[in-house]
Amino acid sequence: MKADRILIANATHARCLERESNGTLRVLETFEHPESRSKVSEIVSDKMGREASDRGYGGTAYQPPTDPKRKEHLHFAHELADYLEREAADGRFQALAIFASDPFLGELKAALGDAARRRLSSTHDLDLTSYGLSELEQRVGRALQAT
Repeated sequence: MKADRILIANATHARCLERESNGTLRVLETFEHPESRSKVSEIVSDKMGREASDRGYGGTAYQPPTDPKRKEHLHFAHELADYLEREAADGRFQALAIFASDPFLGELKAALGDAARRRLSSTHDLDLTSYGLSELEQRVGRALQAT
């Protein structure tokens, strides 16, 4: 089955496209996440946080530090996955292809819900976010034919 929805993404920018019956692509939604591009010093404060208490009597649970930029990438991956899940649950597409940069592709796949995951027909470790629609039609078409 040919993908009728295509997500083109990296950690800062994404476009959800619809493949029309004649093969042309149409932009349905554009997403921006400028926080992923921010400097670490702009994302975090300089105050140390409290450790989470795993027991009510003074014990602490150690949480390993998470890179602030990775945290933003994960936040954006979940935002995109939530959008795709709502669209899939509403029956707005039958098959989904995702083109995303590495490692963002893995983060995005891990965040997908059941409805979107069932419709996932292919994934491609390619960052195509800088291309216009006509170039995307060619590149996406070639990649989907190869699968």
